[in-house]
Amino acid sequence: MSGDKQLKKNARSPWQLDFSRQGGGGTELPSPPGYTPGHTSIHHESNRETDPNLKIKRSWDVALGPLKQVPMNLFIMYMSGNTISIFPIMMVIMMMVRPVKTMFSVKQTFKSFESGSGGIATNIIGQKFVFVMGNLANLALAMYKCHGMGLLPTHASDWLGFADPIQRAEFSIGGIGL
Repeated sequence: MSGDKQLKKNARSPWQLDFSRQGGGGTELPSPPGYTPGHTSIHHESNRETDPNLKIKRSWDVALGPLKQVPMNLFIMYMSGNTISIFPIMMVIMMMVRPVKTMFSVKQTFKSFESGSGGIATNIIGQKFVFVMGNLANLALAMYKCHGMGLLPTHASDWLGFADPIQRAEFSIGGIGL
């Protein structure tokens, strides 16, 4: 009976591989495509992380992000209208708060691009400038929307109680001037 157990132990399934043997019996697997036996580190991945051109490209992508939001903000402004209601007010508040919060975090946003890994220090003042200008453009859009809604105090009567409000010179209803 001990011979049957030994025979079952030595008999393997055709799908089972023995990786403990070191090349005996011609059952060694071939190397996978692209593998070189003498080279164990991955060269292209480490190059990719420290490549200054990729870092600069990525920093420009981050810097242009706020400018890419301008067309969407214009569309949202158009769709919300100039009435004083909850949706346009919330939209204007968000259009003001986001750029201000983002401008306070410029240093943290670009911190990973400033670190010079591998002795390469990148100067990204231009990217920071474009980033800040994009956020200022979004803030200007929010201010324009506030002006269109009549929320900005632009006349003396908005500040002074004794000043008369401005009088409209003309009213139009349906294309007919009154």
